[in-house]
Amino acid sequence: MEAISPPSFRRVLLKVSGEALMGSQRFGIDPTTLSALAEEIVSVYHLGVQIGIVIGGGNIFRGIQAAVQGIDKVVGDYMGMLATVINGLALQNAIEARGVPTRLQTAIAMAQIAEPFIRRRAIRHLEKGRIVIFAAGTGSPYFTTDTAAALRAIEIGAEIILKGTRVDGVYDADPEKVVAARRYERISSREVLEKGLKVMDLTAITLCQEHRLPILVFNINERGNLMRLMRGEPVATIVHHEG
Repeated sequence: MEAISPPSFRRVLLKVSGEALMGSQRFGIDPTTLSALAEEIVSVYHLGVQIGIVIGGGNIFRGIQAAVQGIDKVVGDYMGMLATVINGLALQNAIEARGVPTRLQTAIAMAQIAEPFIRRRAIRHLEKGRIVIFAAGTGSPYFTTDTAAALRAIEIGAEIILKGTRVDGVYDADPEKVVAARRYERISSREVLEKGLKVMDLTAITLCQEHRLPILVFNINERGNLMRLMRGEPVATIVHHEG
């Protein structure tokens, strides 16, 4: 029997975009994609890794946005936060269907369906072996779910942020548009900011830089990549912090 390597990290924060749940659909949640993501997360959980998850809502709100114009920015941001709660409930259900306990915490109070975000309670859930899903962003408009991911990762004492995207790391140009785009194996947060690379938004990168929290950017659509990360395989770009 093949020996299973110990995971590279004890506690992680996984950032998943809402678009990662769409599959080949234009918007919404694809059941097959949701199931595959849940399987990936559960496989890493069974290594003994404590997992916090921040999920976006672009698969739902941007679908609405395509048909509706003239929405106030603040109202739109709150709509986006509510979309993340829908995604959080879907992911919670998919994970628990595989026998793994979870807690959904939201930055906007909605006691009938989720706990409010309380830092000490979230950490206790992780210590007790529950996956914690953080929804509703930061609870305030003008902040993205990238910023929410950085904030929650710092608050729960995560060792690293795992940023799941559609490509296998950070490039100097959009690899989906530029064939000759160059992939970085390692890049500093200073370089990310200087080059204007779209890893995470400015606030999120700055928070990670100040708290020396590294970020691994990987292709979440490639089956098995999350497990490969835990085994230390080079399937991601690491954003590190100098000094």
